[in-house]
Amino acid sequence: MDLAQIFANNQLWIEEKLKTDKDFFKNLSLGQSPKVLYIGCSDSRVTAEELMGTKPGEVFVHRNIANMVPNTDLSAMSVINYAVSHLKVNHIVVCGHYYCSGVKAAMQAEDMGILNPWLRNIRDVYRLHKDELSGITDEEAKYKRLVELNVQEQCVNIIKTSDVQKAYKERDFTVHGWVFDIHTGKLIDLKIDFDNILKEIMEIYRII
Repeated sequence: MDLAQIFANNQLWIEEKLKTDKDFFKNLSLGQSPKVLYIGCSDSRVTAEELMGTKPGEVFVHRNIANMVPNTDLSAMSVINYAVSHLKVNHIVVCGHYYCSGVKAAMQAEDMGILNPWLRNIRDVYRLHKDELSGITDEEAKYKRLVELNVQEQCVNIIKTSDVQKAYKERDFTVHGWVFDIHTGKLIDLKIDFDNILKEIMEIYRII
């Protein structure tokens, strides 16, 4: 991509916004009050606001390789803290996507250098669900299922945090697990039964 084109596109975008609302940027500068925190993959094919059809200021976004939320990642933990405890969002969405390169890399027996500790988090998801995944003989189906299970486990990691546990007690608050299907463009709600998943372990992780 010609980087000069990016600045030309930016100018066109500004003009388009001002055509419909002369105060668009003035209002945008007043602050934000999103109701949703979206945690997704950094994959260049998966643009959060575009696939959801949302406007600037409506969604707080955090993206990294394979939409991970390990408790050791201060960036993800800081985003959750700010979104939940300061912006007071009512929803957190973890959105994975089929044919995720990060998940695919974690399925390979290969030294990926500095990516190894990051990918190990996905390999840990595989280990937790090894019985189910080992029973899937079709490699593409196994790959897609690991994408879904990775979303599920990152949602569980979010629910373990103190900020989210407080939010559940204080207001109407929900964590959601979604997958974006690149082949169709559809967002899929995995409808994860967190109550069932957490009922035997939450006594360990409950801190509020």
